[in-house]
Amino acid sequence: MSAPDDAAALTFDDVSAERGGRIIWSESTFRIEPGSFVAVIGPNGSGKTTLLQVILGLLPPASGTVRVFGRGPGVVNDEIGYVPQNYDANANEAIRARDAVLLGLTGTRWGWRRTSAADRARVDEALGWVDALGIAERRLSDLSGGQRQRIALAAALVARPRLLILDEPLASLDVRNQHEIVGVLGRLKRELGVTVLVVAHDLNPLLGVLDSAIYLLDGHAHHAALDKVVDSALLTHMYGTTIQVAHTLQGELYMRSGG
Repeated sequence: MSAPDDAAALTFDDVSAERGGRIIWSESTFRIEPGSFVAVIGPNGSGKTTLLQVILGLLPPASGTVRVFGRGPGVVNDEIGYVPQNYDANANEAIRARDAVLLGLTGTRWGWRRTSAADRARVDEALGWVDALGIAERRLSDLSGGQRQRIALAAALVARPRLLILDEPLASLDVRNQHEIVGVLGRLKRELGVTVLVVAHDLNPLLGVLDSAIYLLDGHAHHAALDKVVDSALLTHMYGTTIQVAHTLQGELYMRSGG
């Protein structure tokens, strides 16, 4: 067995994924560099959630080889922070925000143990990363959607992961909160060097921070630089409806549907 390739955050080598005897996508080969900010896009049912499950080791690939920081899926999950799309549904609404973040550090430990000063310091550190120290003592039930998303991020970050995976983190947020969360994610990438992988339905709020995208098209998972993916012809083919790529007066990219 070869030594781990720490130069790559994520490597797919001719990977296929299967569910119920049906191939979801196949022949996928790409490499994600550490410190990248990568979107995962594709139409509903194309296999975005399946892709995350393969990376997390929850679904073995039907063929090919997957490596996360040079090791097999599931081996380095302590180096992956994961925020599911339904974080709110799984959270205990009566729990304090601080304690929800602490569970990201201690939730996998067996048995009861007293929280250490080091644990509490790690929680404060993670809350500080997402600008949430001011809401640490409040219950999740009292928080807005944007505030809850910050706590979800802090819980994923408290173990100091090298890879942060987020499933539709902006889906239920208004425009202001989307902008703020994207700003937090961009800062985490710059200051912590964490690799960010985010499943997104709408790329527009993320265009300022993305480097590249994994896109699910014609039964394959492809990876390309952002300027190759934000392309009217490619996106129109992918989603089966007209997608126009344009520029604002300030020269910033944005996408819109329709003719």
